[in-house]
Amino acid sequence: MPTALIIGASRGIGHELALQYKAAGWRVIATARSADHIAALQADGCEALPLDVNNLNDCAGLGWRLDDEKIDVAILNAGVYGPHTTGLTSPQQEQFDDVMHTNVLAAMRILPMVLPLVENAHGKLAVISSHMGSIASRSASQGWLYRASKAALNSVLKDVSLNTNKAICVALHPGWVKTDMGGAGADLEISDSAQRIRKLLDGLKAENNGRFFNAEDGASLSW
Repeated sequence: MPTALIIGASRGIGHELALQYKAAGWRVIATARSADHIAALQADGCEALPLDVNNLNDCAGLGWRLDDEKIDVAILNAGVYGPHTTGLTSPQQEQFDDVMHTNVLAAMRILPMVLPLVENAHGKLAVISSHMGSIASRSASQGWLYRASKAALNSVLKDVSLNTNKAICVALHPGWVKTDMGGAGADLEISDSAQRIRKLLDGLKAENNGRFFNAEDGASLSW
């Protein structure tokens, strides 16, 4: 039975990924912050672990709980948008810290810990990024704190990919999805986005290590 690790599975894409992998016969380890969300994941048949990605002790505890696991697919989904700016409005210090700690620092803590577990299974490690993090294709500046954090997350993922020849590490744009972040006017249903992410990950080859993909259509994205 293959094992999937979904970090940030309390709602949205992360929760749907956990449900879909479980329905496909996988063993699913999923993390959430609140006791209610942990209980819900357990009721869905997942092995639920408590994790606040901004809590150093929680991150260390996750490493201890996962010691010696073989993870076939690991997905770092946890993330926040921050202020919805339209121009060059400087973020407040608390806003900056919240977004950068959640979207970047957490990845720098968690990915080095998870990578060896994915290598144990010669598996796949993905971060849920955004096309808004692409510098090469950028044509607007709204949400520039979020954009900066996703560009930084992409950099972290690329560095992780350079430190392995046993795992396939990728950044994914999930599409514009009807989540709390994406809003009701988005293009994709959560279930469709999760299904496309699973399909893309399933088809990855060794030569795809260190790449950035649009999960909506499988196209390669520029950093």
